[in-house]
Amino acid sequence: MSDLAFLSVAELSKRIHAKELSPVELVQALLARIRRYDGKINSFIRVTEDVALAQARAAEGEIMAGIRRGPLHGIPFGLKDIIETAGIPTTAHSKLLHDHVPATDAVVTRRLYDAGAALVGKLATYEFALGGPSWDLPWPPARNPWNIAYLPGGSSSGSGAAVAAGFVPAALGTDTGGSVRWPAAVCGIVGLKPTYGRVSRRGILPNTYTMDHCGPLTRTVEDCALLMQALAGFDPADPGSAEAPVPDYRAGLTGDIKGLRVGLVRHWYEEDAHPDVAPAIDRAAAQLASLGALVDEVRLSSLLEYADCKTTISAAELYAIHAPELKRRPQDFGKLLRNRVLPGALIRAEDYVQAQRRRTVLCRELGAMFERVDVLVTAGWLTVGDRADPDGNDNLTQVPHATSPFSVGGVPAIVVPCGVSREGLPLSLQIAGRPFAERLVLRVAHAYEQATEFHRRHPNLDKAIDGKPVETDFRLDKAIDGKPVETDFRRAAPLPAPPGRPLSSPDEVRAMLAQAGLGLSQTHEAELIDSFKSYEAMLRRLPRDYSYGDEPAHSFAPGRLLPNPP
Repeated sequence: MSDLAFLSVAELSKRIHAKELSPVELVQALLARIRRYDGKINSFIRVTEDVALAQARAAEGEIMAGIRRGPLHGIPFGLKDIIETAGIPTTAHSKLLHDHVPATDAVVTRRLYDAGAALVGKLATYEFALGGPSWDLPWPPARNPWNIAYLPGGSSSGSGAAVAAGFVPAALGTDTGGSVRWPAAVCGIVGLKPTYGRVSRRGILPNTYTMDHCGPLTRTVEDCALLMQALAGFDPADPGSAEAPVPDYRAGLTGDIKGLRVGLVRHWYEEDAHPDVAPAIDRAAAQLASLGALVDEVRLSSLLEYADCKTTISAAELYAIHAPELKRRPQDFGKLLRNRVLPGALIRAEDYVQAQRRRTVLCRELGAMFERVDVLVTAGWLTVGDRADPDGNDNLTQVPHATSPFSVGGVPAIVVPCGVSREGLPLSLQIAGRPFAERLVLRVAHAYEQATEFHRRHPNLDKAIDGKPVETDFRLDKAIDGKPVETDFRRAAPLPAPPGRPLSSPDEVRAMLAQAGLGLSQTHEAELIDSFKSYEAMLRRLPRDYSYGDEPAHSFAPGRLLPNPP
């Protein structure tokens, strides 16, 4: 079972189609592993055992009859529980949708079914893909399979944990500001956010309309390419879908990156990051150079500028989505989500438009950079997994993330494991390209992956559940004193507003809430007044010196603002 648990999709597919491995036996082995370990890791909200076995039997029958649907035929997978499944509950990890059973499948669900894959279950998420990790929801938050004292990132938390733990070889997640890339980064696996519009969002519960993406989480880059082949394509019923040709992603994994121009964005991870991040990324950049890439350091706007733009837009759109239920039953939202969504009610139309204008500027900055380089590389995440602390700080508006720029730009970005921290937890490299350049981004990531060994590491779940340090030959702290170094790196200091008038008083916030039509309890009102401070500081930091005719990115399509791939 352990051997099967960590085989790649490509390896499993090869054995299945050579009739050396039964899809039914594979699903049975993974289900047994889930039963043994997931009670502590909490990656699944619902295991769909009957569905998985029925689909595996159907796949096996077709394969024995000589019918082959492709490399995903008979392959087990999991879905983040905001991706709809006909006849199977889709809860968004929320009390509000506890009993929600969709009548139809999401487009991505149907595409994987059509490819012959077998659904093992629905995976934990942050509530509505934003509010988490939360301990006041119907299901507990997922844990990091490297050590359950840590979290697996979010919001595709269960997807990252389940793939890293060997419960499924592949899973789908969604990414608005980093929600595929963050769990992939801190769980030591591969995660790809495709170009905005490359993969249909129809049937996926929305987070932020103009930045939502759906993408795969796998253990290898090749597997990521295989999933993308099944997922990518135009959907005329998705307003954001792009009618762009889909190349052969797997065929692009040539291993040759000689002469490619790589822009290293070092200033995004040099400061305010875990101390092991910068050395790991610098080594990864040196590895790319050793493979023949032309690596040069470049500079872009700060992470904070990208984060302020992204969060202003997403907070306003998120509130618009949830406003009816927030006005009717705010108590049924988890505390963390409620206090992340409610500030959106206090964002003015001017703030939203100025953030969209800023998005146009930042997208054009990325576009100009992609005229100079073929790909950008930087850290996948600036820390290791957070500790599983119910009283931890909410850093959404206080901590810029290395994933935000490529969310704002809507461009493809992938993370691959590139090191191990002194705590024994994964570190990750992020590679991004111009719109619809997934094939190039996968090619660079695959070349790096094949030149290193980090993707071959897997967690020992018995030790992870015991909370013991993970033993590995890659421990960076051996160079220090040969002993594990425990750190609890946090960046939770509130980011300041620019000088000028003070932030709104509690009475002023109450007046704004009344104008928005929100009748909150005293407790909920007090929580919002406290949480709005960091949002208001963010709004004050937005640039506003635009001319009369400067356009916002109101109908966002990355191809309009950035160059297309060569």
